[in-house]
Amino acid sequence: MKLRARTLTILILLSLSFDALASEVNVYSGRKEQLIKPLLDRFTVETGIQTNLVTAKADKLLMRLKNEGHNTPADLFITVDAGRLYRAKQADVLAPVNSPSLHQAVPEHLRDPDGKWVGLSLRARVVFYAKDRVDPGKLSTYEDLADPKWRNSICIRGSSNIYNQSLVASLIATHGVEATENWAKGLVRNMARPPKGGDRDQIKAAAAGQCDLAVANTYYYGKMLTNKKDPAQVKAAKAMGLFWPNQNGRGTHINISGAGITKYAKNPENALKLLEFLVSKEVQKWYAEVNFEYPVNPEAETSALVAHWGNFKPDRMDLDILGKNNAEAVRLMDRAGWK
Repeated sequence: MKLRARTLTILILLSLSFDALASEVNVYSGRKEQLIKPLLDRFTVETGIQTNLVTAKADKLLMRLKNEGHNTPADLFITVDAGRLYRAKQADVLAPVNSPSLHQAVPEHLRDPDGKWVGLSLRARVVFYAKDRVDPGKLSTYEDLADPKWRNSICIRGSSNIYNQSLVASLIATHGVEATENWAKGLVRNMARPPKGGDRDQIKAAAAGQCDLAVANTYYYGKMLTNKKDPAQVKAAKAMGLFWPNQNGRGTHINISGAGITKYAKNPENALKLLEFLVSKEVQKWYAEVNFEYPVNPEAETSALVAHWGNFKPDRMDLDILGKNNAEAVRLMDRAGWK
């Protein structure tokens, strides 16, 4: 009897141990810890599922996933830009997911058609103009940035930047390779300086008079306007106006941060619960407010600052195309002399 009781106790302890192991989810995130950790903590409080977070550059995490293969501890992969999500899909490190909750919360064009990733937040890549030097009435489209009237006027990041690659990929989808290459050559001729720095650097350069127009993502503008540690960033952002390109046509180019459940996830059910949690209305609202992005869930509210920028017509192109056209975009930019 004592042996049976001891065996039963061991079995119960093993069962509890397995339950504890099952009550976790491991996340590889290309987004910074301060942007994702509060949400993971909130998820743990609401569900009891422990979250384990690893943050690093997205490309390094993707390489890690590929190298780890079946042995990866990662259950969920989070990154920015549809181009990177497409790379993860092509690397065969993501699993297809069919979730009615995800389909209801996230519009179709912000999800992978094969169910391997879903958008978590949305940003637009727009044109910022120096308020004291540029009449916004003269601005119109991305295509117009190649017009000679903007010679020596434009600041933009380099061709290695994934955001610019995706912008060019979207133009390829719209106009084809030859026309987009001609556009890129015109844009290069109109650059006020060789590309350098990040999106904030383009806005700061325009505010300082080094150029008149800057191409950047909207959320950087929000971060600059609310920066409590660097008054110079606030001053630079206030000197710039935001313009939504292509409002009379296909709409402004948008991109996303997103996530997918890994192919060899050990906790796929918990990963799905976390993914559904991240696109829920309440969480989307918080996430958008903190990072000045737009929710992918249409029922969620934007922050007051972002709402102040006004409504805009987004390009509803399937974002999978940005990844499909990425390699061609990179070659095209190189041929155009985009450093």
